Amino acid sequence: MKTPMNHPRQRWLAMAVGLFFVMCHAPAATAGTADTHGVYRLISVDGKPVPARVSHDGTTLEVRSGTFTIKADGTCGSRIIMVPPSGMEVIREVSATYVQDGPKLTMRWKGAGKTIGTITGDTFTMNNHGMVFVYRK
Repeated sequence: MKTPMNHPRQRWLAMAVGLFFVMCHAPAATAGTADTHGVYRLISVDGKPVPARVSHDGTTLEVRSGTFTIKADGTCGSRIIMVPPSGMEVIREVSATYVQDGPKLTMRWKGAGKTIGTITGDTFTMNNHGMVFVYRK
């Protein structure tokens, strides 16, 4: 006497249904993105190690520290601590949505424009308004 799963058609159907279920419920992933999510620490601005004195639009300021966070839900954010000429420490936090295509991250900032960054290994680099920010995970 054959049990239901001993019949070849029933085994094939069970495997097909199982495969369909796995494919429909597995999270979508782009090649090379699995380990890009996380918190990156700012290590340099315009080639100068942080803390760094940099010039932007004719104004010199000190960038003390920063982080860049990439989340699996398609959002990211930046937090930078700096001291402008006023001498008062300022914390600037901004957020964006992103699309990743291989090593390229295209970010659309809330209330602002678009920036493109690159992830190479544990390093994230972006050019923002002519200033190059380098972060390390």
